[in-house]
Amino acid sequence: MGTIRNIPMLDDRRDISTSQRDEFRDNGHLLVRGLLNAEEISAYRGIILEAVKKQSREKRKLPERGIYGRMFGQMVNLWRVDEGVRHFVLSERLARVAADLLGVSGVRIYHDHALLKDAGGRATYWHQDQYYWPLDTADTVTMAMPLTDLSIEMGMFVFASGSHKNGTVWDSKLSVEPDSTYRKYIRENHFPLSYSAGMRAGDTTWHYGNTVHHTLANESDRRREMMTITYMADGARVTQPAHKAQVHELNAWLMGLPPGRLAASELNPLIK
Repeated sequence: MGTIRNIPMLDDRRDISTSQRDEFRDNGHLLVRGLLNAEEISAYRGIILEAVKKQSREKRKLPERGIYGRMFGQMVNLWRVDEGVRHFVLSERLARVAADLLGVSGVRIYHDHALLKDAGGRATYWHQDQYYWPLDTADTVTMAMPLTDLSIEMGMFVFASGSHKNGTVWDSKLSVEPDSTYRKYIRENHFPLSYSAGMRAGDTTWHYGNTVHHTLANESDRRREMMTITYMADGARVTQPAHKAQVHELNAWLMGLPPGRLAASELNPLIK
């Protein structure tokens, strides 16, 4: 694990207003500005990118990667291998926002993701994160924070507002085209699409696991650098995997815990 550095501690509380909480629960997503200031995000950007560089094995140029690899590059659970990233991912400041939005006393980490979309990176498919998770709760939320200023051309998140309210809608047993299924779902339910025209480094978006979303292509000449953390309510339990993707998730991020057990492996620390 990396050496502990002189970095800003994110152990204070940032209150979410009642109107912000209500907006999140109604729309299924929320933009929160300035959770990290310029000094803080500059320090953690260097730490996160250094950890990515050390752990990455991707040597191919963008055109040589598969379809998934041309959407974005990702590194998962960097908090496990770098002490600086650990301070960021397990920070009380971010976890308290997650808990307040969900209305729970504490949250656990499901996993983190460093998401890097190179210039020319493709758009991602429409999807719901919750589909992949063998959990008995919909009280899950993902935070996404750009590490540099982000313009609409660089691959912004797009959310279908209100799409979380009907639970997980795609069934792999009935359909092999999730993107078209979600597009049809959005059209038939007239969910408005929402995205920010721009974000500053240190701003954050938050979305429920059941919020239908995707990211736009990176049409700029700069790499989009983003760090995400997925949280689940403390007390969530593991469910029987419903399909192969959930089997993978169970083994990768919940250490193969049996159904009915608390989702509380050593990969899922509690942050009160």
